[in-house]
Amino acid sequence: MSNFKILSGGWSELQSAVGPVREAVFIREQQIAPADEWDAQDLVSLHFAVMDGEACIATARLLENHSIGRVAVLSSSRGKGIGKLLMLAVIEVAKKQGRPFVKLSSQVHAIEFYVGLGFKVQGEEYLDCGIPHIDMSMSFVD
Repeated sequence: MSNFKILSGGWSELQSAVGPVREAVFIREQQIAPADEWDAQDLVSLHFAVMDGEACIATARLLENHSIGRVAVLSSSRGKGIGKLLMLAVIEVAKKQGRPFVKLSSQVHAIEFYVGLGFKVQGEEYLDCGIPHIDMSMSFVD
């Protein structure tokens, strides 16, 4: 397994690294419209980049409302535990920041991945950009 490094920072610091990953996964692979992918939340979120050497291979963002979003792993890097590594890093940062919980909108095909990390399903399925999703959350308080 390669020696992965996880960076975190603001949009101005990480846009050039994480932008191409989101474009590859969401815009090209999943056919999400660019207008739906890029939003004002990028400017106020904490972004994460999984680096394999000089290349960014995965990303996620943590929003002010405790939501984890835009979780993406390049297709060539899937199945290697990178998504889990990334999510554990985001969860750890959220805990250190004293957040009471984190939440996310999971694509339905990824529910088991998030359940394996400790997230719980909430509510019913819905479509987001034409893709079935479901809300999930993880509490850090009893």
